Amino acid sequence: MKHRLAFIGLLGVFGVIGTLGAQNPFSLEWHGFVNPHFYADSRAVVGGREDMMLFYPKPILRDSLGNDINDGWQANLLAITARLGLRINGPDMLGAKTSAYIEGDFTGSTNATINTLRLRHAYIDMRWERHRLLAGQYWYAMVIHEIMPMTNPLNMGSPFHPYARQPQVRYEYQSRALEAVAVAQWQLDNTSQGLLNGAPASSTLFARHSLVPELNAQLRYRTKHLFFGVAANLKTIQPMVNTTVIAGANNDSPLHTSLSWSLFGKATLGPVTVKAQTLLNNSLYEGCSLGGYLMLADSSFSDWHFNTVWVDVERSEGHWRPGLFLGFAKNLDYGNTDYLHCFGRGHELKYLWRVQPRLTYKTLKGLDFTAEAEYTRAGYDTPVGNLRLSFSAVYAF
Repeated sequence: MKHRLAFIGLLGVFGVIGTLGAQNPFSLEWHGFVNPHFYADSRAVVGGREDMMLFYPKPILRDSLGNDINDGWQANLLAITARLGLRINGPDMLGAKTSAYIEGDFTGSTNATINTLRLRHAYIDMRWERHRLLAGQYWYAMVIHEIMPMTNPLNMGSPFHPYARQPQVRYEYQSRALEAVAVAQWQLDNTSQGLLNGAPASSTLFARHSLVPELNAQLRYRTKHLFFGVAANLKTIQPMVNTTVIAGANNDSPLHTSLSWSLFGKATLGPVTVKAQTLLNNSLYEGCSLGGYLMLADSSFSDWHFNTVWVDVERSEGHWRPGLFLGFAKNLDYGNTDYLHCFGRGHELKYLWRVQPRLTYKTLKGLDFTAEAEYTRAGYDTPVGNLRLSFSAVYAF
């Protein structure tokens, strides 16, 4: 509570400063929203933040009487995605237009800290005529925010579309319709998995001990009605780290590098917007996606791969805006059991698919209402499905 009050007080101080004197070269722009969100599931799910972020349904788990304890409806209502953002526009410096941005919500940085203040974005933005340099916390590079599905939060198409933010340095170059992007990023809220002091854990230490940031390169083409591109993502971690004295252990274990690819695009066809993406996920667990790696008997490592494709169609004009999200993912290494440890998400799945229609009513004055049905089918040895029904309201300012 003290941290929240301090944050609000600090923002208030910035607001007062922003009103002092015409000579002040900085200006402040506030925005945010309040977003109560109701959702009900037909069975237990694998997810985050009270399962508000849904990945896929849990498998059949029978009790002593043979009943599936993961089967059965449950419901919840949360407003933790309430958000407040502040953009600071400053004077030109070093020949660039400069600004900074900070944004928070109350989803917490982990499931254990839900309903507490979380930093979403915090970055410095410098823009020249053809160049852009961004440093701070921003979208994970495999999150192509221009094509992000507009499904109900916190889902946003995950685990088919990655969804995360990471500290990073990002460089963009634009020449007419062509854009090149290069990103070096580190970890904070979304961390890698590995063996920490000999036990499975999630930690930033696996990435930090590698000394190599996660690297991403993109090439894009953009016009008024068309946007598409390709991205490559290279992640290097040290999967075994020790912070205590363990007999025979050291911190010189081998590194593991994973390479993932993505093709993405968006087209505006009159009042209709179509977005799509396909990914080869070699290990995008940190991006709230699928895939991971295996530790083998000889202490070497091997990726296990998912191929993912999704499409999102939405009417983007008028009061009534129907939309439809379709996603499919296939585990290219399903059935591989020759390993000591498995790290990642979805290894036990042969496939995963989702059908998710929605209907949004926009007052066009900042108040929106969305009703959504989401059916996700998980291909365990015995496949199961979950139906999520949700309703949300957004009051944006």
